[in-house]
Amino acid sequence: MERLTNKEEAIMQALWKLKKAFVKEILAELDHNNHYNTVSTIVRNLEEKGYIGHQAFGKTHQYFPLVSKEAYTDTFMSLASERYFDSSFKNMVSFFAKKEKISAAELKEILDIIENQKED
Repeated sequence: MERLTNKEEAIMQALWKLKKAFVKEILAELDHNNHYNTVSTIVRNLEEKGYIGHQAFGKTHQYFPLVSKEAYTDTFMSLASERYFDSSFKNMVSFFAKKEKISAAELKEILDIIENQKED
């Protein structure tokens, strides 16, 4: 799966939220520094990359994600773990704990999730 640019990711975030949308609806979800033609071009690029598909309504297209947010997240969190944390999610979580980006309560929630998965 190809890494997306920041603008491509922002458009994918909008599409994941909206589930299906026309360019003008995607544009409304983004910050106000974007132009219709720019968003339209990026959407077409995402379609060429296989991230989104479309349904035609005359001359206009309604777009929808072909790649789920979960699949994209899984791929790139694994890549971040490999690149920056020696493929160790423990090192990744430790990094955030040391930077005070995760609380003890949140770590306990993570432990509960892990323990509940072992029971299933």
